[in-house]
Amino acid sequence: MTRSASRAAPSPAVPTTVPRDRIQTPLRDVDIAPENLRYDEAPDEDIPLLAETLLAAGQLQPLTSRPGRGKTERPQMALDGRRRILAFRLLLDQGRIADDHPIDMFVETDPARQAAAVLLTNTAVPVHIADVIAAIGRMLKSRLGVSAIAKALGYAEVDIKRLAALSALPPTALDALRAGRITLKQARLLVRLGDPDEQAELVRMALDGHGFPEWRVTEKLDAGQVNATDARCLLADANRYSAAGGRTEADLFGERASVLLDPAILTDVWTRRAREIANVFEDEGLPVHVTAGEDPELPDDLETIGYVYGGMLPAAEMAAYREARERFQANGEAAAEILTDPDRADEADAALVALVRSRLTMDQAGWGGRVATTLIFRPSRQHGLDIQCFTPVEPEADADEEEREDPGSPSAPAYRAPEADAPEPETEGVNHALHAVRTDVATRGLIRALADDPGVALTALVAHLFGQVAIRGYSVRAERALALNATAFNPTGGRVIEALDGEVRQRLDERRAAWEASGRTVIAWVHDLPHGDKMGLLAELTALTLDLREERTTLIRRAARAEAAELAELCDARITLHWTPDAEFLKPHSKPLLLTMLEEMGEEDVRPAALKKKDLIDWVADRAAERVWAPSVLSWTAPPEEAAPLDDQDRDGPRSDDAPDDDGRGTFVVTDAGQAALQPAA
Repeated sequence: MTRSASRAAPSPAVPTTVPRDRIQTPLRDVDIAPENLRYDEAPDEDIPLLAETLLAAGQLQPLTSRPGRGKTERPQMALDGRRRILAFRLLLDQGRIADDHPIDMFVETDPARQAAAVLLTNTAVPVHIADVIAAIGRMLKSRLGVSAIAKALGYAEVDIKRLAALSALPPTALDALRAGRITLKQARLLVRLGDPDEQAELVRMALDGHGFPEWRVTEKLDAGQVNATDARCLLADANRYSAAGGRTEADLFGERASVLLDPAILTDVWTRRAREIANVFEDEGLPVHVTAGEDPELPDDLETIGYVYGGMLPAAEMAAYREARERFQANGEAAAEILTDPDRADEADAALVALVRSRLTMDQAGWGGRVATTLIFRPSRQHGLDIQCFTPVEPEADADEEEREDPGSPSAPAYRAPEADAPEPETEGVNHALHAVRTDVATRGLIRALADDPGVALTALVAHLFGQVAIRGYSVRAERALALNATAFNPTGGRVIEALDGEVRQRLDERRAAWEASGRTVIAWVHDLPHGDKMGLLAELTALTLDLREERTTLIRRAARAEAAELAELCDARITLHWTPDAEFLKPHSKPLLLTMLEEMGEEDVRPAALKKKDLIDWVADRAAERVWAPSVLSWTAPPEEAAPLDDQDRDGPRSDDAPDDDGRGTFVVTDAGQAALQPAA
């Protein structure tokens, strides 16, 4: 290796940064440098307007200058900002400022950077948006118009209007924006509140390091507002709403949906529009209830269709139902497409009528041919109309016959087996209907958890067989080789929850279709399944036989609860992994119980106490989904917390939506300020 080759390559030279100074120089010591690109141009007609904005808002952006050369130049020669200097000179000529008025500037001494300053608009640090907002506020106070400010600053008028709205924020909000404690989007949310005290409180939280609660502002803005995303708006479009006299307020910042200021007109337009479709079916003798609010009162002998899954119907009828369901979904998509296309408005009625007819066909196929006798139309975001069909309840066979033991079977042994610990059910102040709903939903939650854990499902099945065959010593004769009876959980009055047992039923439906397609016997098909699929099938079948529903508070099944507690602990059952309380679950609960749920979630807002029950249900459902929360009564392992005492009306049944609302007195809320005060002690 040669000596020159072994020598290390020279390191690149590091450029030397020449410091520059930021100074305040009297106007009399500033002039325009000859190298300024517009040095020889005459003042334009907008200089007087620029002078007004400089006087009102002050100088937002520093000039860039170089030191003067020789005796003919002033101490500082501006390389940019010629129009601003001319505007300051105009104010000087008018006697509105003195010649010692301070000019903010950076002094460049490096020749290369001086040349760059001539070519670039400005070499200074960009002006922060908070300073621009404050400056526009000062201009508005000086009675400069929006158009004049926009022309002087080079902004569009709509942008000036938006920044002018932000200038109404408290000074601390602009300080937080400048410091990066809140974003510009959060500042826009803040200005929509309109309450200076609330604005200051939220800014103080952000400055103290607690963050900015966007959800809190959004909830308050949404409360009591109807916007263009409302379910009624697809059928009652903007043109119909406006023609009926409805007013709309667009969001200044273009970030939120427009607010409809006349919700009563919107409801009237939607109702008249839906009634046009309903008249088609009423002319055919089918009663139709049209409602955009409370549910209509229907006779007790009517029921709606629930979840239809494989096995409920014969194969041919199930195929017809699936075909009808696909047709309904296709008609729904077509109706939505037509309703959102103004050019196809004349096709909307026919599309909606076809949608209703396909829903009737689908539900009647799911009922096995039973005829729908009543319809309910509600608003739908998806395709304008939400259709619900009702049919008379079929009489049920007497299912209360007592089980008879085989007289030839040996008597039960005297040994009393131990039971696992299970939490006591919450029955104080809870009526029978609500208790049935709670245990129904809790059962479905455990079904999903058990179906997802084949190992625990196998344990449950073996234990069940052992209990029936080896311990109890009796059997029931059946039409199968194995004397084992099993029934899927499907009590009268319950509902399939899609995310819980509905998912398990759908899995079985798919497995049933695969077996039918194989053309083999059940035993042969199951025997050749891969081990993982076989275990999954075992888990799903076992899980669906769970039945922990209790129809009355006086009929507590303690042994079953003990088994459920063991199973839930083994498979780590948590209902919130798949579902949180929805409106159907919350409806049977009284207002005090709903407010108690909010307290358990840590909800600090006191406004829900003043809501009607229907609105309160939606509030609780939204908060539960946001926090991924479910009440402890739906857990088979966690003991329920002590419920709030209920009045006599709550004990007799769910309170109607027309009952007077309580005023929320006696509610204890820990505010953000209180938490901040307690934090040092903690």
